[in-house]
Amino acid sequence: MIWIHLLTWFKGVLVGQDSFGNKYYRMKGKPRLKERRWVLYKGMPEPSKIPPAWFCWLHHITADPPPREKIKKWEWEKNHLPNLTGTSYAYVPSRNSGRKPAIIEKGYEAWRPHKGKHENKST
Repeated sequence: MIWIHLLTWFKGVLVGQDSFGNKYYRMKGKPRLKERRWVLYKGMPEPSKIPPAWFCWLHHITADPPPREKIKKWEWEKNHLPNLTGTSYAYVPSRNSGRKPAIIEKGYEAWRPHKGKHENKST
């Protein structure tokens, strides 16, 4: 990923920074058909750390980057949590509900590749 740092060094213009410390860049010069935009993450690359206003700018939904002053946060918005997939804190409905799913309670039996009526019987 050294190439992205070289691209940033030679051809990037810093547009702004978000509350997580991620830095947003665009290509130097006059934009052609579609301006090239990218982000350099602070720390581990975590795409879920991109705030909605910056996401809109990166994906060309809005033409202008978010204002430099603090972006308004609504009272109902939760603080960011990293992607927890693959950890013991990942959301798994059957584990988090405290009881077995209804389909298991009804006697569901999982498919097994070597068990069933379509086995090759040569005897």
